[in-house]
Amino acid sequence: MAIKENYQDRLIRIHKELDNVSPTYCVAKWQQVTIHLATGQTHSCHHPRTHKIPVEEVTENPSALHNTAEKKADRTQMKLGERPAGCEYCWKIEDMNTDAVSDRVYKSRIYPREALDEAFRTPSAEDVNLRTLEISFDRTCQFACSYCNPAFSSTWVRDIRTNGPYTGLVSDGRNHFTHAHDHSQLYKFGETNPYVEAFFQWWETDLHRTLQELRITGGEPLMSGYTWQLIDWFKQNQGRSNTRLAINSNLGYDHARLQEFIEAIRPLPHVEVYTSCEATWAQAEYIRDGLDYHQWYDNVQQLIESGTIKALHVMCTINALCLDSLNKFLDHLVALKALYGRNAVNFTLNILRFPSFQSALVLPSGIKQQYRDSLIAWYAQNETNEFLHEHELRHVQRLIDYLAHVDTPHSEAFDMAKLRSDFRQFYAQYDQRRGKDFAMTFANLAQWYNSDE
Repeated sequence: MAIKENYQDRLIRIHKELDNVSPTYCVAKWQQVTIHLATGQTHSCHHPRTHKIPVEEVTENPSALHNTAEKKADRTQMKLGERPAGCEYCWKIEDMNTDAVSDRVYKSRIYPREALDEAFRTPSAEDVNLRTLEISFDRTCQFACSYCNPAFSSTWVRDIRTNGPYTGLVSDGRNHFTHAHDHSQLYKFGETNPYVEAFFQWWETDLHRTLQELRITGGEPLMSGYTWQLIDWFKQNQGRSNTRLAINSNLGYDHARLQEFIEAIRPLPHVEVYTSCEATWAQAEYIRDGLDYHQWYDNVQQLIESGTIKALHVMCTINALCLDSLNKFLDHLVALKALYGRNAVNFTLNILRFPSFQSALVLPSGIKQQYRDSLIAWYAQNETNEFLHEHELRHVQRLIDYLAHVDTPHSEAFDMAKLRSDFRQFYAQYDQRRGKDFAMTFANLAQWYNSDE
């Protein structure tokens, strides 16, 4: 009788399989892509910075939305065992210790071994077919989260246009908050957008046959007409495509609006929802400006109880502020699991690098250690919790290790004095513009925040 492979052993096996092909191989460069159709920008996953897709190429070849010259160059580097600079996030994780598992492994684990081999054998200059596509149509969003910026939120745009740029910032994240990023919304809904046209051409002629998962991000996708257009396509073409539909949503809606979405997807065989949060109550509402935490939690329950989705994924963006109540937030997710089942909701911890002055690594060592100790205690209490998946526990452990072993969020963010100065400059202006109070909301950070340390 064959022994079932446990999760950790599988990760180790996949890591070895990747390294045996090449020590820097990541199948995401071939099989996965994120495309921002409002701007014609792309990257293989959310860690590297985006780069421009030449518009003249997509008019001739819609798959050029994915197969750009930059990605082909990165594929060549990976085949040679070299580390593409844009993938620094994973290299930092892997360099912590030999057992550290980066997103290079997590992203590759969803594909069968033959897919890994097939991608690697494909000449770097050739176009490849996707298995996982993440797209955003525009930046319309009713939230203005502190770690977001005008490139991804129309509410952030309104802040900058009403109140002007944030001033006094000097670190690498300053340009996120100095202008309205109008280059990030070149086309409005209803206008001719060659990138959107290329996507729908690619989708209708070929992509719907081969794609395993289509994930729509934003902005807030449910505020985009193109999202509803795609939902309608799936409703009208049932049986034509086996593509799983996934939608990112902040779930910041009243009951009636959320119910409208539930009824729209009810006929579809496979829909997954991704939502974001990483703290509780007032702290969550401070970080994710526009959020009503009670409403968000109720909406999560309403969505699960509807029976219309296959899975609900909660993405936690780990930043300097969320660690104060992250444990409580994870407890809230465990409570949902206990109520609705282990698989009804799952979570990932995604470590923020940009803007670097909002990274958890800017915190003073004493506070950082305090939060790390708290996470260690939470892990010890929940290590045998029947409702937690091994990958969820692995994400918590990875954060614990990250706080201990990584000094800077990325190679350019090495001047901690500048980062901490920008932290204070930013949140002082954030409070004034949004009617918030940092010191009252984050009492554990107030003394440090008001000091010169």
